[in-house]
Amino acid sequence: MNDFYLRDEAYAIIGCCMEVHKILGNGHGEIIYGDALEYEFQKNDIPYSRKKQFSIAYKDIVLPHYHFSDFLIFDKIILEIKAISKLSNNEIRQTLNYLAASKNKLGLLVNFGESSLVYKRVIL
Repeated sequence: MNDFYLRDEAYAIIGCCMEVHKILGNGHGEIIYGDALEYEFQKNDIPYSRKKQFSIAYKDIVLPHYHFSDFLIFDKIILEIKAISKLSNNEIRQTLNYLAASKNKLGLLVNFGESSLVYKRVIL
């Protein structure tokens, strides 16, 4: 079996996402899934920050606007949640931008908007 970067941490996060999707299904907004995930992270002693702000450096300045990821988990993994009919390359690019801004290597892009939970590991 391949040894994935932050495998155990990623499995714990995806497990929480599966639990939320199992109970709520699809059709809710992202904020509802985020609230439920916050409950699951607390219940499972998973350290997280919600709506984590990341500065964007440009040449010799820091831009006045920021990226806000949905969650930063274990101080190492960006979790970006969606509630859309289907993921596209736009959401993957967004997650890559959050990874670049945060200096983290692993992002999880999770879509609650489909009948089955869909997730992608995004590596920078």
